[in-house]
Amino acid sequence: MTATTVMMATNAPTATHAAHTTTATHAAAVPHAAGAVPASAADLLLWVGVPYACLAVFAAGHVWRYRRDQFGWTSRTSQLLEHRWLRWGSPLFHLGAFMVIAGHVVGLAVPASWTEAAGIGEHTYHTVAVGAGSVAGAAMVAGLGMLCARRLLTRRIRLGTDRSDKLLFPLLSATVLLGISATAAHNVLGPGYDYRSTVSVWFRGLFALQPRPEAIADAPLLFRLHALTACLLFAAWPFTRLVHVWSAPVGYLTRPYLVYRRRAATAAAPSRAGRAA
Repeated sequence: MTATTVMMATNAPTATHAAHTTTATHAAAVPHAAGAVPASAADLLLWVGVPYACLAVFAAGHVWRYRRDQFGWTSRTSQLLEHRWLRWGSPLFHLGAFMVIAGHVVGLAVPASWTEAAGIGEHTYHTVAVGAGSVAGAAMVAGLGMLCARRLLTRRIRLGTDRSDKLLFPLLSATVLLGISATAAHNVLGPGYDYRSTVSVWFRGLFALQPRPEAIADAPLLFRLHALTACLLFAAWPFTRLVHVWSAPVGYLTRPYLVYRRRAATAAAPSRAGRAA
């Protein structure tokens, strides 16, 4: 009886300490949960409703376009009408676009923990991203500027501009310029902004079906405008010449050679046969 009493008395402080620890931990967690600000109705509309609606239009629009307008599934090149501006503008724009897309894939889809696990520190990533992104953005802006200029200044091309082009070029220009402005204002000239902890979290949450509008709601205005115009660009994509992105001529690499006959040899054969007769 005495031993049991001693053991109970010895364990009592431990149990009391554990109870206090659990209570303190719970109390510390409650303010954190209570301090989480829920997303407003406007945030839910802008950062959940609009992106999902644009993605739905993007997917359904491509199916509709492929079934209804396969002959129009081209880039509608105007090279025969003007080639001097196109010769420089098109390579610059496409090269810059490929680099920008690659940078966005790494910056938005790859978590920061993955790049750190691969041995790429935050400073190294930031330096490479800003440097390569600036070069890619400059090339893309220069190329897009040339393409827009030739479309406005060349009368034959301007007359051939349809409604989809009138929607595409301003929307594409706004998306590109807002992205360049956001990078320049905050990460080149400004103190720096870690968009991978906000915008990237929101972006990945959309595809994981776990939207987090609060992650982007407090991002700088230029980043938010860039994200919104990008969503609208994806919605307009199926109805413009951008569909040619999905029609890379891969089959050309395996297509058999075309055999041509020389016309002179074909015409000379009957004459020789006539002389022999």
